[in-house]
Amino acid sequence: MAKDPKATPKGPRSARGKKARPKRGERWRQLLAAYRITRQRDRRLPLWMVLAFFAGSGLVLLVLTLLGTEFYFAVPAAVVFGVLGMMSVFGRRAQKAAFREVEGQPGAAAWVLQGMRGNWRVTQGVALSAQLDAVHRVLGRPGVILVGEGAPQRVRGMLAQEKKRVSRVAGDTPIYDIVLGDGEGEVSLRRLSNHVVKLPRNLSPAQVDALEKRLQALGGTKTPPLPKGPMPKGGRLAGLERTMRRR
Repeated sequence: MAKDPKATPKGPRSARGKKARPKRGERWRQLLAAYRITRQRDRRLPLWMVLAFFAGSGLVLLVLTLLGTEFYFAVPAAVVFGVLGMMSVFGRRAQKAAFREVEGQPGAAAWVLQGMRGNWRVTQGVALSAQLDAVHRVLGRPGVILVGEGAPQRVRGMLAQEKKRVSRVAGDTPIYDIVLGDGEGEVSLRRLSNHVVKLPRNLSPAQVDALEKRLQALGGTKTPPLPKGPMPKGGRLAGLERTMRRR
């Protein structure tokens, strides 16, 4: 029987549009590399990890012993909880090290936005100034989010101009504007990802796709400067944060 030319060829998961998971050995190599990077910037990392392991395992072992749990079951359970506590501390301190590395550098907001989990369409540098102020556009279920980084007095004017430009094609779609900073009404770099993710969902996936096509007609995309240094290259610590969340 002749093969149907319209039939979808079978192949590996990655070839069918789904992301293939990294191999176990590759994942451990990534974790080891991330540990080395973090330790260079956080000398107390090994101490905190050891303390977290013994605190977690000791607490669980004590509770299970008081409940009369058999020794051969209590010890493995305590070790597992100790490892989980150690990895939790590792993830948090690695994240803090990453933010300390890029905070205050041009392009830091773009780096954080690119590392967000979920179906977010990030366009960097839709507006730039000679002083390296930048506005980045994020498209997702909440609508259009404009994130400005740089001097607040200049960024607010850039956000207003970009918001007016986007509204021409966005119609009734909600448009949010965020100024990066630590002042009143501003969002810090550390809170940026959570702030965006917590915005209400106003659009369906189909509406997001349709709006993306209209926004592409605006053009004017520029390439902003990204934070320099070893951390942002390849998004290694952003990738580490996602890896730690999956564990």
